[in-house]
Amino acid sequence: MARGVVQMAPDAATMVRNAPGLVLRKPDSAETIGLMFQRAAGRHPERPFLRFEGTSISYGECNRMVNRQAALLSRLGVGVGDVVGILAKNSPGAVIAMLAVVKLGAVAGMLNYNQRGEVLDHSVALLEAKALLLDPDCREGLDTVEESSLPPEVRDFDQLAEQSAGLDDSDPAVTATLPAKTKAFYIFTSGTTGLPKASVMSHFRWMKSMSGIGGMGVRLHSHDTMYVALPLYHNNALTVSLSSVLAGGACMAIGRKFSASKFWDDVILNRATAFCYIGELCRYLVAQPEKDTDRAHDVRLVVGNGMRAEIWDTFSDRFGIDRIIEFYGASELNLVFINVFNAKRTAGFCPLPYKVVRYTEDGEPQRDDHGRLTEARKGEAGLLISEITDRNPYDGYTDPEASEKKVIRDAFKDGDTYFNTGDLVRDQGFWHVAFVDRLGDTFRWKGENVATTQVEGALDAGDQVSQSVVYGVGVEGSDGKAGMAAVTVGDNFDPKKLAAELYDSLPGYAIPLFVRIVDELEQTSTFKSRKVELRDQGYSDVGDDKLYVLAGRQDGYVDFYDGYVDDVAKAKAPRG
Repeated sequence: MARGVVQMAPDAATMVRNAPGLVLRKPDSAETIGLMFQRAAGRHPERPFLRFEGTSISYGECNRMVNRQAALLSRLGVGVGDVVGILAKNSPGAVIAMLAVVKLGAVAGMLNYNQRGEVLDHSVALLEAKALLLDPDCREGLDTVEESSLPPEVRDFDQLAEQSAGLDDSDPAVTATLPAKTKAFYIFTSGTTGLPKASVMSHFRWMKSMSGIGGMGVRLHSHDTMYVALPLYHNNALTVSLSSVLAGGACMAIGRKFSASKFWDDVILNRATAFCYIGELCRYLVAQPEKDTDRAHDVRLVVGNGMRAEIWDTFSDRFGIDRIIEFYGASELNLVFINVFNAKRTAGFCPLPYKVVRYTEDGEPQRDDHGRLTEARKGEAGLLISEITDRNPYDGYTDPEASEKKVIRDAFKDGDTYFNTGDLVRDQGFWHVAFVDRLGDTFRWKGENVATTQVEGALDAGDQVSQSVVYGVGVEGSDGKAGMAAVTVGDNFDPKKLAAELYDSLPGYAIPLFVRIVDELEQTSTFKSRKVELRDQGYSDVGDDKLYVLAGRQDGYVDFYDGYVDDVAKAKAPRG
């Protein structure tokens, strides 16, 4: 931490300027994302704001485009509190559409373009949107949604540009009047119901991220460019990256999609000096053969979450990156940890109120004989919970019942409330933690949260599986937990057909890599303990049970073979 303080010295003025926003900003203050953006556009209109495949658009031009689209949305009846869905792959159009929505005080519902069928239909219907803005490249996905679920107004980006041409490009008057507590985004996250939940991101929490992560942690300068290849429906891109860019008056370079083999080429093309990551991205880069572009870039810092301790030094040394700004947070979480002191192998520092507590075998907070929670010892893995206060509010989900399930009441004294993250961390001291694991009915794979019940529903819906239990298992050399299913099947089981059914009904990251054929599955009140047992056995202790692994879209499930785990770690499997 002392070394980190010395490294901060050149950015002291920036940190001092942003510190009050982190600590003193109030939900009623008239500060929003749209207002911050248009103020930045006013201060430096000619500075590049968005860059895509080497071509830049200035702050001023982007603001005019945003305002014209906002004027069109207003004509369509969109106003404060309305919801506008955005279904888009990575492009400048997605950012411009989002800014147009939030400038009006409306809520941008950021849909996951990997979803299809029932899952996407559920997400679109959940928004109850007044309009939906569509990337033309996502038309195929939207075609799988029931027409009755669609909002009355659907516009693709080409129509937005054409129909907004010539409209008023001045800043909407309403933008300056909106309080920070106004809802900004709905970010979809997996839920225990098996279908996605929409977590709420207010302008207030986004602005706190801009001050804390962007201004205090990342500390971009005006000449910096943040490269973003992660999807814009994720908070790593939408909140962490964009807020860091606006905090520093920097440029955001958008990658169409992540490619391990072409990553550094795109970074160099877009003249990036920083990028955002998830752990899988970094591991895939390290797994690539060494080449000249490993050091032919100007990247000096990276920000993200999930950097594995065992590759931390390798990643830093090989690619010549001085600062790894690891953080821990979640779409619905009311605090964030960030590695402001540039320490190694830590999720970072947080000055806001939290506790690390002991938990039960089922992953619930453990209460003592007096009904109170017990803090874990320093260095002991425990459940992370964050206190809910007026200055540290919990925005929750669109579903009040789902929101309440995450709240712990009377934890240490009567009347106190805490948010249950469902994550295990290790207290490292000095207000630092290290991430350990995710609890509950979700697991994280490929940077996405996967609901076990969603996958079980897809398995049971077809004609190949009678019953199923899904859980996450660690895969050596990989981040997160891969999906594994224990299933009962009939005599005509066809593993290739099962894979085809799952590819049609689930995003690629949610399809189980391992399928274990079992004789029966318990259906008693002790079912949870059976699931724990199956998870503990994983794919290496299946006894005489048949085990299949996912080879890819073309070959489907094949017999488990030596080397499969290594193929997964090297991104050689599954294919397609």
